[in-house]
Amino acid sequence: MSRTVLGFASRTGVLLLLCLGLTACPRPVQRPLPTPSVPPPPTPAEPAPLPSEEGATIYEIDPRASVLHIHVFRGGTFARLGHNHVVSSRSVTGRVWMRQQFSRSGFELSFPVEELSVDDPEARRAAGDDFPPEIPAADKEGTRKNMLRKEVLDAENYPKITVQAAAISGSIQAPNITASITIKDATRVVVVPARITVSGAKLTASGEFNVKQTDFGMKPFSVALGALEVQDQLRIVFDLTAVQR
Repeated sequence: MSRTVLGFASRTGVLLLLCLGLTACPRPVQRPLPTPSVPPPPTPAEPAPLPSEEGATIYEIDPRASVLHIHVFRGGTFARLGHNHVVSSRSVTGRVWMRQQFSRSGFELSFPVEELSVDDPEARRAAGDDFPPEIPAADKEGTRKNMLRKEVLDAENYPKITVQAAAISGSIQAPNITASITIKDATRVVVVPARITVSGAKLTASGEFNVKQTDFGMKPFSVALGALEVQDQLRIVFDLTAVQR
């Protein structure tokens, strides 16, 4: 075997070791669906003051019946050597307040970073064909360790991600929702398309939207000068249930 072939094999082996859970998955790279967004404010937005409960119906988020998924997409020249990933939270807590005048309704939610799970088989199946369920345990752990490090979520110093209502208009049948999201020490506002249903004492809300990691001071994972990387844009998919207090 020639030195050229041996050198290529050696470089390929190093690249595969650096993938940290982005193992080969020969499927087309799916990019997150475009959703409208509000330009980030020049300075971090101040958290909205908590409303008076007078005149509002209060719903508490039920973590056992709620889930939030973050779809992470591979990129780069060697994207075919990587996996797309699903990061999930089943620890969402918070509350929703509903008023007869819908624009005076709102919500506040949070979930702990340390309790995020990576590539649950059921979550991957639900995410579609670009997320095949067969992911080695070592790859899942490598991906989770990478996302918790300082350059990404920095779980040690920023244990929670929070989401609050920034502006609400429209109606419960056709809501227009803008949310204020805080990750680490950065706060940004995004438009959140949502479907809301109230049935008796139960409220459900579901939808999806996109965010960029760099908007929150996170550095997307990358190796080999970007030949294999995680795309900046993430897709957030949520399905929440709240019960009247």
